[in-house]
Amino acid sequence: MDRARWDWVVPAGLWEIARPLLPAARVRPQGGGVANIDDEAVFAAIIYVLVSGCAWRALPPCFGASKSTVHRRFVIWSRAGVWGRLHQRILQLLDEQALIDLSHAVLDSAHVRAKKGGELAGPSPVDRGKPGSTMHVLSDANGVPLRVGLSAANTHDSLGLKPMLSHFHMGHESHAAQSKPQRLHADKASDIPHPRKWLWGKHIGIRIARKGTESSERLGRRRWVIERTMSWLTGYRRLSPRYERQPATTWPFLGLAAALCCYKRLIKLTM
Repeated sequence: MDRARWDWVVPAGLWEIARPLLPAARVRPQGGGVANIDDEAVFAAIIYVLVSGCAWRALPPCFGASKSTVHRRFVIWSRAGVWGRLHQRILQLLDEQALIDLSHAVLDSAHVRAKKGGELAGPSPVDRGKPGSTMHVLSDANGVPLRVGLSAANTHDSLGLKPMLSHFHMGHESHAAQSKPQRLHADKASDIPHPRKWLWGKHIGIRIARKGTESSERLGRRRWVIERTMSWLTGYRRLSPRYERQPATTWPFLGLAAALCCYKRLIKLTM
């Protein structure tokens, strides 16, 4: 197959990273059947759905695969953890090029409307109580998304802090202190005693504006990068608004979007 056929959808070189992460295709023990659609075409179709926000049934015929085939393989790959491993692999490549800056990390969240409700969707306090979700993002000092998460819109932002930082490391076995953020920047929503004590226990510095006593304006010098990262992620139309009812299909799209953001950063800084 002509690889250039999918260059308008898949960034150059991304397929070579993703291919080893895919589970092996199931083979009928009795033989026969219809030949599997090429994985690369399905991978391109999934990225097209993420970028364009189109419904599965609206996939253009140029991918040579039916919407049921693409959706079925998307579910299989999602259950196999492909998108999270792809994100981690690209972060590893960035780290090998010394392109991850953990001198400080930035945590923020953004509301997305959940058109069909479902799990991890709740009445949004910023959207007149309509169903929505909260997208949590942890980035490095340059806005590279290190972790992403999802919760119901009526969940307090501070509850996302611990899950986003728990067990986080970049794999520097010989330099453990360099494998986690040295300082965390967050907005006033995280100004709660328990998260502060937890961060102190992890030896992570804290830069969170205190409610009623400190302005968030000075933190903007560090936190603007996370606003840019949020705009990168919400630029993928399948994420905002949220159409999937089940987190099992929402999470994979969010993980794939984070992987794409990291890969574009890698291309930009190494070309």
